[in-house]
Amino acid sequence: MAGLIILVALAVLVLWVILIYNALVTLRNQVENGWRQIDIQLKRRHDLIPNLVNTVKGAMEFERETLEKVVEARAKAVGAANIQEKGAAENMLTQALGRLFALVENYPTLKSNENILQLQEELTSTENRIGFARQFYNDLVAQFNIKQDVFPSNIIASVFSFEKTDYFQAEEAAREVPRVDLSIKK
Repeated sequence: MAGLIILVALAVLVLWVILIYNALVTLRNQVENGWRQIDIQLKRRHDLIPNLVNTVKGAMEFERETLEKVVEARAKAVGAANIQEKGAAENMLTQALGRLFALVENYPTLKSNENILQLQEELTSTENRIGFARQFYNDLVAQFNIKQDVFPSNIIASVFSFEKTDYFQAEEAAREVPRVDLSIKK
């Protein structure tokens, strides 16, 4: 009888470890998927920027520095290696795009250009998607990190060497929303 109790207790313990381990693996995979979703939207953003720059390049000869900053910020964002670098580079790109959109307002021919308006709309839509993807990713990171902190799953996380994941954070300067008027004034 004692052997049966020990066998049942051992089976319950093994089942408990398996359930917690599988929950941690599931969360880790969801976090990775969340990051991939952000990455997809960032790639879309990166692909739209050269079109925007080429469209405004001819009319904005006097604002060459702004265009160069957008191109440079895009290159840094594309080349970023990890979440922290990517977050910082994307924040710089957001600021550079904000300045570009603000300058477009000073050029009547650009404000009325259908291609620029369409690209601005696509970039705005992409920015919204990036924001939602970041929020979803950070929610998953929070769940994953909490699961590693709370007892008893912290024991399993430690035994199987699960590591916490970093949040996708905005820098202080990027927390301020750039003021850009994209309306068409007649």
